[in-house]
Amino acid sequence: MGELYQQAVRLANPACVRATPADLVYNPSEFMNKKMPLKQPGWNFRSRACGLLICGLLLLASCNFPIRDFSALPRPYATLDPAIFEYHRSATPTAGQPGAAPTRTPQPPPVVDESLYHIYTIRSGDTFETVARHFSVTPAAIISMEALPQTGILPPGRYLVIPKNTDNLFEQEMILPDSAVINSPCAAPFDISAYVSAAGGYLSTFSQPVAGIRSSGAEIVRRVADNQSVNPMLLLAILEHRAGLVFGKQPPADINHPLGFRNMYYKGLYQELSLAARMVNTGYYGWRYGTMTMVTFTDQVAQRISPHLNAGSVALMYLFSQSYPSTDWNERLLGKSGFMETYLAMFPDPWLCAAEVEPLLSDTLSAPQLELPFAPGEEWAFTAGPHYSWVEGTPLGALDFAPNIKSAGCRVSPSWVRASAPGVITLAENGVVILTLEDEKGDVTGWEVMYLHIAANERVPLGTRLRKDDPIGHPSCEGGSSTGTHVHIARKYKGEWIGAQGLFPFVLSGWVAYPGERAYQGRLMKDGQVVIARQGGNQDSLIKR
Repeated sequence: MGELYQQAVRLANPACVRATPADLVYNPSEFMNKKMPLKQPGWNFRSRACGLLICGLLLLASCNFPIRDFSALPRPYATLDPAIFEYHRSATPTAGQPGAAPTRTPQPPPVVDESLYHIYTIRSGDTFETVARHFSVTPAAIISMEALPQTGILPPGRYLVIPKNTDNLFEQEMILPDSAVINSPCAAPFDISAYVSAAGGYLSTFSQPVAGIRSSGAEIVRRVADNQSVNPMLLLAILEHRAGLVFGKQPPADINHPLGFRNMYYKGLYQELSLAARMVNTGYYGWRYGTMTMVTFTDQVAQRISPHLNAGSVALMYLFSQSYPSTDWNERLLGKSGFMETYLAMFPDPWLCAAEVEPLLSDTLSAPQLELPFAPGEEWAFTAGPHYSWVEGTPLGALDFAPNIKSAGCRVSPSWVRASAPGVITLAENGVVILTLEDEKGDVTGWEVMYLHIAANERVPLGTRLRKDDPIGHPSCEGGSSTGTHVHIARKYKGEWIGAQGLFPFVLSGWVAYPGERAYQGRLMKDGQVVIARQGGNQDSLIKR
């Protein structure tokens, strides 16, 4: 009955959505002839599909139509037992659980003169300050029909009335939900290796050394997704759209620059895919924290970003602004044979999963209580204040601690990095350990703590459940660039990196982190005490738990 019928079925009756093995097989003729319901300058196939929900007979027939769905995809992390996997998936908490959005009575949108005002629906992670920056107004100019918190995250789904001005008139519909851009719970059931193998393209036979270890194409995608917390399905769509590497059989014309970014500092598939992820994060977190309101294209034309977009959509807009001129980027992203056509030919409707797990950041969310990553009574050096959670593009959300300032250089320390809270180990490789947190009932909270530069020797195994202060491993220089032995600690919530300031201040054993004038500078403060971040450490950088 055609693709629009399938879209109508997906939206009308999600319970009937399922997959068959053939859904993972790429059909070139179908892909090339695929017509997506695009709407310039943006697109929203949900609203168009809703108009196709004609009659009950259509819905009754829908269960017999094979349509792809996340639930039928192979599960990742094959080494985890099913119980651990379900924990890692971090499904949206139900009402009453930590992180769950409260049940609110829907409010009708306010009635205003729309020639003078925008009616804006609050999105995940919005604050008065960031919304004001997006719309180029002052926070005081924003009107609410109900009492809302003046600081912190605003309740998603509520309405704001915002004056129109010459900077905020342009409106563009959302492109992708946030959960389809970051490595959110929507990515947890997706098996990268199975998908790449079924596609049978060049990526399925490709391998290259990464940090001295030969890695397959699927392993490269997973490593970039885990490290930078970018959705692996988005990364695969980028590989296919830019170079045809997922389904195409031919090797790239330029093996040093397979994705065509041609940056002299990024060569080979792993580095170019890492660069793409970095660009995605730059747009995502620039919008989330209100530091990016314009993009500049390759022809040096600057354009203000539509204030109605979400962080995930801005991530894609920024990625495409770095490769195309202002006259071409929109068609490359949203037009026929554009990126979104590629993405939707490869993967299920991302808005279905988004409806289950978003908003990712709501006004009811609170940061977990965390301890310093070493044992009570020990004294370590605070060697770096807020800096990139992973690399440039991620928020300034990481802190560094070193166990012994008298021993410079890189060697595995006999000291132990310890769990800052109870949880389960959901990643342990390449110097990285992810501790996914549990509450006192053993329920998943959605929060994760990342420990970087953890030595492989005596590192905690994957799937281990830990109590607070249980050993994780030894600090070292493993797992990335480092000038000395230390542990780098950062936080995520449902795949989204969390900055050290702003939405959720970084607090360890009651010590609150404050940034300095530049990344890596800063201080910790508690009860009038101050500890200064010093690279290499000195007396005023020592902190005792």
